[in-house]
Amino acid sequence: MKHTNLIKDYQVKAPNRLWVADITYLGNRENPAYLSLITDAYSKKIVGYDVSDSLASTSSLKALKSALKKEKIEELIHHSDRGLQYCSDDYQKVLNQYNIRCSMTQESDPYQNAIAERINGILKQEYDIDKFNVNLQCRKKLVADVVKIYNEKRPHFSNHFLTPKQIHTQQELVPKLYKRKSDTVGKTVPLD
Repeated sequence: MKHTNLIKDYQVKAPNRLWVADITYLGNRENPAYLSLITDAYSKKIVGYDVSDSLASTSSLKALKSALKKEKIEELIHHSDRGLQYCSDDYQKVLNQYNIRCSMTQESDPYQNAIAERINGILKQEYDIDKFNVNLQCRKKLVADVVKIYNEKRPHFSNHFLTPKQIHTQQELVPKLYKRKSDTVGKTVPLD
């Protein structure tokens, strides 16, 4: 089934209305690991994650299920690239079970999943999660610690300098949205 990009002109106005998902590579060729993330697009809060030594869909599914256990959802869009993990029958089954609308990028353009890509960059560039050559258990602990610090301590300009956790629990301030210079039709994308 081909899913369209439902968020092309969508402006998220509350937490748990739009989740973005992505997988990022950690480690090196001798000791690879993969981090599956589910991030709330409104608050930039990482609501689910899993670290694995495999790209199998089970890791992405664990990240999704952990988010669903922690968060209250009503009308939710799940946006991702067209990775095999997100297209898998098991993953789509869980989305359908929770009445979550599935949205996917249409090309290999990372700007179509900009928030997810930005969070990957923050975790790698500011917290160096991919620099340590450690075993999987140590990597899982490192990522757990970093996700907690990121969610609770790292302010975002687009969140009015509040942390993801702070903006996720309130609904008075709306995150700032910014236009990409290359967009002539006025589309907006959150930068940070």
